[in-house]
Amino acid sequence: MYELYFNRAPGTYNLQEMARMFLPSSEFRILDVDPLTEGTKPLPEKMIRIPDDITDKNEAKSYLFQQLSALTGQSPDWGILTGVRPVKLAGDMLAAAGSLEAVKERLQNEYYVSEAKANLIISTLQTQKIAMPETGPSLVGLYIGIPFCPTRCLYCSFPSYSIQGAAVGAYIEALKKEIRFTGEKMREKGWRPESVYIGGGTPTSLTSEELSDLMDVIRSSFDLKDCKEYTVEAGRPDTITEEKLIAIRRSGADRISINPQSMNPETLKRIGRAHTPEQVIGAFRLARAVDFSVINADVIAGLLDETQEEFSDSLNELLEQGPENITVHTLSVKRGSQLAEIDDKYSYRTGTQVGSMVADAYQCLISKGYRPYYLYRQKQTTGNHENIGYAKPGAESLYNMRIMEENQTVIALGAGGGSKVYKQKDKRLERVFNVSNYQIYIDRINEMLLRKEAGIFDDREETTCQI
Repeated sequence: MYELYFNRAPGTYNLQEMARMFLPSSEFRILDVDPLTEGTKPLPEKMIRIPDDITDKNEAKSYLFQQLSALTGQSPDWGILTGVRPVKLAGDMLAAAGSLEAVKERLQNEYYVSEAKANLIISTLQTQKIAMPETGPSLVGLYIGIPFCPTRCLYCSFPSYSIQGAAVGAYIEALKKEIRFTGEKMREKGWRPESVYIGGGTPTSLTSEELSDLMDVIRSSFDLKDCKEYTVEAGRPDTITEEKLIAIRRSGADRISINPQSMNPETLKRIGRAHTPEQVIGAFRLARAVDFSVINADVIAGLLDETQEEFSDSLNELLEQGPENITVHTLSVKRGSQLAEIDDKYSYRTGTQVGSMVADAYQCLISKGYRPYYLYRQKQTTGNHENIGYAKPGAESLYNMRIMEENQTVIALGAGGGSKVYKQKDKRLERVFNVSNYQIYIDRINEMLLRKEAGIFDDREETTCQI
């Protein structure tokens, strides 16, 4: 058992997150009492104490990184970076340093990031600078959540609910009320959606009629003349029908996601997916016939018992369908998922293999003309790896890039929605949350509207969407 004492160092939470990069939570504990007292013998080998003179957050992280590296023989590729958005950090560095070479040098020497990850950050930042357009002070991102799925996947920890027996009609009516309210308030302020993203859950769990009804309300409630992209997560291939795709396309969306996660039938069974690889191929065929301009597809590296060869085969088979945009996720084993209950050390056991999967995927996609355009990290990812969105030039998701940059207001509607209000004056975000449980959301919809009124649209404090 490793014992860690952080002394007076700031950022205790980040220090704990760094320890988790090296060790499962069950293999270390944080000491509340200073182990170094008068007459103390040398500290035990597996005890680390942050020195008294370290009071800077990054200095404390550097010290802990070096000590854990020496004791465990590991050197995690992401160094002392514990944040979700390393590309955003690099952008701030570039503004200060003036050159990408200086940013890379700082990432490697100051933050202990490996050369491969530093190159990935730089490449992603370069793509964003090309692909992300300037925007005006009145444009916002709009997210609309559908918290229903056909089944719950083995690794899922999101607040999603089985569509079977759910009060879908009542939820849609509450959601439409929030849509109309938000549309009215945005018109009063002169705000318009730059992007619309309908996510979940699995929005295509709804019927074609329900989708048409919902999207008609969106179209009538918001001024979409400046909307640059409109995306619907079709997600689970077993929920996709020609009627639903036609309804989505006719209602104004031009982009969809088809997310098989794997093209290996045995893997799909293990993770609780009901679809087949043939259904994935069929869904692409239908979507092309309906004329969507961009199709995104997701795969996950590190799924239960999937080999590196099977992952590579899945990626190649998916690429044969020609998605313009593809996201390679690293499996994140979150508390609340079935997988975490089955094997709480899964992330550590499979980390090396998953690292090879992610690296091979990068080489494969670059060779086929894709380029990384957004990148984010999560807690409890297998092997402490990352999630990367790749796209053919011109097919990048503006919504995803804005989310990563955190410099635009994003208004989130529906159960579990977390709006982010960008304050231009202070260059910061304020968050306004809806309740997560969809039934409570239905019951308390008027309260959700009041939260938005006070947190987003109240003119008593400057709220702006300026980039």
